[in-house]
Amino acid sequence: MALTVHLGANLMTDQSKTKVTILTGSYRIKGYIDLIPGARLTDFIVEAKDFVAVTNAEVWEAVLGGRQVLSAPFINVNRDCIQIVTPGH
Repeated sequence: MALTVHLGANLMTDQSKTKVTILTGSYRIKGYIDLIPGARLTDFIVEAKDFVAVTNAEVWEAVLGGRQVLSAPFINVNRDCIQIVTPGH
């Protein structure tokens, strides 16, 4: 029984992760945000406080062919710096 409950919890966690690409003035950020299933990405960003938590993050220079400058299990992105956010990579 405990195994079934544990697997259900993992499934819920995976379903709440949404793959996103965030563009700032200097960087392209790829990673995941915790978005409730069925919620809109726009509503999530509007309701975010000062920072948006991104997990499994990769940070790249925004220029065409830019190099990767950071990889981290977690980063906070200042909401005011976000110019574009889109689901997927």
